[in-house]
Amino acid sequence: MRRVAAAAALCALAAGCTVGPDYQKPAVAVPATYKELPGWTQAIPDASGPKGEWWKAFNDPLLDELEPQVSVSNQTVQQDYYNYQEAVALIREARSGLFPTIGVTGSGTRSRASSTIGNSTNVANSASLEGTLDWSPDFWGQVRRLVEERKAGAEASAATLANATLAEQVTLATTLIDLRVTDANTALLERTVKAYEEYLRVVENQDRAGTVAPSDVITARTQLESARSSLIALGVSRAEYEHAIAVLVGRNPESLSIPSTAALPTLPDMPVGVPSTLLERRPDIAVAERQMAEENAAIGVAISAYYPTISLSGAAGFTQSPVSGLLHVANYVWSLGASASETIFDGGERSGEVAAARATYNAAVANYRNTVLGAFQNVEDDLSSLRILSQQAQTLDRAVTEATRGTQIAFNEYQAGTVDYTTVATAQTTELGLRETQLTVVQERLVAAATLYGDLGGGWDQTQLQAQNGDAAAPASASAAGGAAAGDTQH
Repeated sequence: MRRVAAAAALCALAAGCTVGPDYQKPAVAVPATYKELPGWTQAIPDASGPKGEWWKAFNDPLLDELEPQVSVSNQTVQQDYYNYQEAVALIREARSGLFPTIGVTGSGTRSRASSTIGNSTNVANSASLEGTLDWSPDFWGQVRRLVEERKAGAEASAATLANATLAEQVTLATTLIDLRVTDANTALLERTVKAYEEYLRVVENQDRAGTVAPSDVITARTQLESARSSLIALGVSRAEYEHAIAVLVGRNPESLSIPSTAALPTLPDMPVGVPSTLLERRPDIAVAERQMAEENAAIGVAISAYYPTISLSGAAGFTQSPVSGLLHVANYVWSLGASASETIFDGGERSGEVAAARATYNAAVANYRNTVLGAFQNVEDDLSSLRILSQQAQTLDRAVTEATRGTQIAFNEYQAGTVDYTTVATAQTTELGLRETQLTVVQERLVAAATLYGDLGGGWDQTQLQAQNGDAAAPASASAAGGAAAGDTQH
């Protein structure tokens, strides 16, 4: 009975003391609302929430097909996945220190010895079978702090995997948007080349009739060749985008061919009251928070070095010569032992390790707070970009309408002989430049929307939003890529 009580007391002692500070997540200052979009609520990081198929909001069939492949075939994601598997294995390795090590050893010997009596020889057989047990009880919590550290590290690796997946998905979306806009630019320049060819035909007819100066033909031909050159140049960037998309989904560049289309992805509707609780799903914030917990546990591991190391050992088995009757009770042997060691003087090594661990933890706290601040900055940047680009798009729509009208008027005046062809060329250049800028703004708005999804940690839907805020959070009016910007709201 006393032995049982002693064993229970030993186990209680081994489990009852854990040196070092217990982890408490430090407070960070987060705004109650966003400057660019009021109505958001305070956020707490939670990377385990579902990310959703946010890319479906862009209504691009190819994007819907390729995005799921990122989490399966993208090699950056695969690398982070195996990093996570390694971190999980390290938890098992650290946890093994809580348990004793049990071994078994067997040996057999056959020996011959000479005898001084009668020239006889003796051949003897001997054997032993022994089990051993070694255990270093975790009296001071060193192993438990190490397990805590490894567990936080594994959770950080899991969040890193989620972050890598989301980042690669956003990169795929923005790259496909770039390719789609390049196709739209190609279609624009093809129409421009056809228009310039018609202008050149008219000018050449008038030149043969002797009604215009030869310089007008040269100007019209220069305009045409310049447009053709720009059209050819777009092929370089399109090929690079196509190759990049192939790599993002884990394919060789030559294995993916994307047909050209002038259709652009749809600019998603952005809810008026998108809550900032969606920032709880940002994986990078979860990574920084788990790194704090990991470094906090490392302080306990460093402090445990101040305490003595206690080891218990035991052995039991059988030994016999000759071998017969090895497992008889009379041949049973056993031993018990204990040892303790403590460092008396180390020249400041342990205090230096503790100070370094505390400094690393403080650095992790600063990194966490900076990550949260950066997250809010990212969202503010995205929202302001969507708002400002919407205003620019509306202005460009009016400018393109006027420039198109101006080009037609200039050409009519040229045919009437009231202006030279330089006026027409200037009007054509202005119109083409404005149309290209218009496509660039469409591209920037689509990219800003995709980036916003990523900066919020993933997608959302109206049902989720209304469940949190009620029906008061209605979406902004639907808009296509060439129409009103996402995030345009009235407050």
